[in-house]
Amino acid sequence: MAPAENSVVEAAGRLLNSFEAPARLLIAISGGSDSTGLLVALATLCATGRYPGITLSACTIDHDLRAGSAEEARWVEALCARHGIAHVTCRWPGEKPTAGLQAAARAKRYDLLTETAIEIGADAILAAHTSDDQNETVAMRAERSPEGIGLSGMAEAVLLNGSVWLLRPFLSVERAVIRAFLVARGESWLDDPSNSNPRFERVRLRQRGTATEPVYAGDDRISLSEHAAGFLTRHVRAENGLFAMDRAAVALLADPAAWRGLLLLAATAGGRVHVLEAASAERLRAFLASGTLSRLTAGRVVFDRRREGLFLYRECRGIGRLGLPAGEVAVWDGRYRITNRSDRTIAVSPAGDTGGADLRGPVLRASRAMPRLDFEHGGPVPAAAATIEPLIAPYARFLPRFDLPLANALAAIVGRAPFSPPPNE
Repeated sequence: MAPAENSVVEAAGRLLNSFEAPARLLIAISGGSDSTGLLVALATLCATGRYPGITLSACTIDHDLRAGSAEEARWVEALCARHGIAHVTCRWPGEKPTAGLQAAARAKRYDLLTETAIEIGADAILAAHTSDDQNETVAMRAERSPEGIGLSGMAEAVLLNGSVWLLRPFLSVERAVIRAFLVARGESWLDDPSNSNPRFERVRLRQRGTATEPVYAGDDRISLSEHAAGFLTRHVRAENGLFAMDRAAVALLADPAAWRGLLLLAATAGGRVHVLEAASAERLRAFLASGTLSRLTAGRVVFDRRREGLFLYRECRGIGRLGLPAGEVAVWDGRYRITNRSDRTIAVSPAGDTGGADLRGPVLRASRAMPRLDFEHGGPVPAAAATIEPLIAPYARFLPRFDLPLANALAAIVGRAPFSPPPNE
């Protein structure tokens, strides 16, 4: 076996061998060299009969951003048919955003892949990100924040929308090696013109070259996550939207893991995808270091410092009202997923001053930002007519495997089910 074929097939084989139980795997394929190489390598191995418990399917996302995308999807369909792999194309219809197009396309791509995986009962989604992609990702994040945790780059596994794991078996394989593998097997691929468009940050970085030995901090990220999880588990409790951190914990916040835990806790309390921006984080750090018994608001969260410790809760401002039709599910304020099990529309709004007559201090203030459910035309909603599930906003859409311990510590604190590990662990 040639060196190129050896490394590509070995990477695909490691993935297949990691599954101890039967599994259906959904390959995300655009027709580019990387995803085509992944599909061909997996199909080749499965054709040997050594993996009877593995079923392969494939999905192409047509973003409908340029002429010819539908024809490319048909080319991929023919490729899959030739290798005996069931294929489906999902199209992103309608108007596209003029700003942040790549980010929006990425989010939509993952949404469509997740929906497809759930529909066909796939155990995991496979993406063909390579070591080239990893190096570029680390370099981009290093430029934005040289001291940040983004240097961990892409995780080998990411939980999408809290429901399906996406696995990246080619993160240690170079693109040139994959292309050599395809050429050796007489396979072709499609070249996406957007990969040479300097409008996009990744392309600009690629054109000027990345570092030959980028810093990769994945192991550090795992350790940071584990220590942050331990800190939160030992020192934080929550009830009715109020997060209480004992006095001993406040003294430990100089530790990077404890600080990371606090920032993720605050993002969860505020229903925010991202942790505090650098300026706000430094303002919070100075406030806590001063020892002042007072309140500070940052990132939609009130940090209430008292003698007994630190309390966090969502500020009761800028919280929208949600009309939830019968039988539907929606996220409210980034903090709760609410399911309407009734046959009437439910209005979700902050509780405000209702029902807090016997409450005081942080408990009262936290209660004001809790969800209140009423039927749209009046009357409270019975408990059986709706369910309210707390969310971990920073990880609701994308949960990297190396942050799983931290995410599950937050899940335990808010009282929701833990996130499941990847299916091949």
